[in-house]
Amino acid sequence: MATPLQKRKLMGEINVVPYIDVMLVLLVIFMVTAPLLTQGIEVELPKANAEPIETVPDHDPVVLSVDADGNFYINMGDDEDKPSTGKKIRTIVGVILGEKPETPVFVKADRAVAYGNVVAAMVVLQQAGATNIGFVTDPLDTYPVPE
Repeated sequence: MATPLQKRKLMGEINVVPYIDVMLVLLVIFMVTAPLLTQGIEVELPKANAEPIETVPDHDPVVLSVDADGNFYINMGDDEDKPSTGKKIRTIVGVILGEKPETPVFVKADRAVAYGNVVAAMVVLQQAGATNIGFVTDPLDTYPVPE
């Protein structure tokens, strides 16, 4: 007859089933959220045979996108998918560059946008304090380049 003070035999194995359940839930969450992480404005970038620019690892770059209609979009702030005004862009970029002056700044313009709109984007960034502005392009593959 077993007494209440009798010790039970200890189990020497780890039950991994709950860990597998947690990993499957995390896998599903990451699979659902991964496509949502790619944000930005759809632009058809010009092609260029240029080397990639090395970015500062600790700083997300500021990217000012210009769509084919000439609207400006900034990748920082609350409304990344809505057109921004020059005043709002100057404010956001000015604050970012004030805190971290080494933050890279890029212009991502559609291939069909008028040259004047690209210059206007650069002027807005310069007014915000950007001194070194890069351009985002696609790699040159089949795009015809004049000789």
